[in-house]
Amino acid sequence: MNRYPLPSLLLALPALATAQQRLPVPDARPLLVAAIDAPDGRAHGVLAGPPADAITGRFRATSPIHIDVSTLRRYAQPGCSRLNVRFWQDGVHLPGAAAPRRQTVDFGIDYCRDGLPPRSRS
Repeated sequence: MNRYPLPSLLLALPALATAQQRLPVPDARPLLVAAIDAPDGRAHGVLAGPPADAITGRFRATSPIHIDVSTLRRYAQPGCSRLNVRFWQDGVHLPGAAAPRRQTVDFGIDYCRDGLPPRSRS
C-alpha cells in the first residue's frame, strides 16, 4: 500500500527543494564559497544562531534573515569572483515606520575560496 500518493508528493517537491537549498549558516562565508563553486554562481541560506536571533527579536521581524549570494564576475584567478551578497528579512519593524516591511541590504565583495581578496581583478 502506498502511503504517499504520487500527486501529493509531486506537489510537495518544490517546497522541499526550496527548503533544502536554504542552508542555515552562522555567517555568509560558507555561502560565498558555495556561490564560487556553484555552476550557476548562486547560493542561498538563512542566518542562524544568537546574532540572527538578536536581530530578528530587536526588529520583531516575521521571517528569518535570508542570504542570497550571486556571482557577478568570475576572475582569472581560480576560485575568485565578484559576488553580490543580499541579506533580507520580512516583517521588519523600523523606528518611525508606519508598518512592518521587507528590509534588504546588498553589497558587493571580491572574494576567493581561501577567504582573501583576489590578487588581480582581471
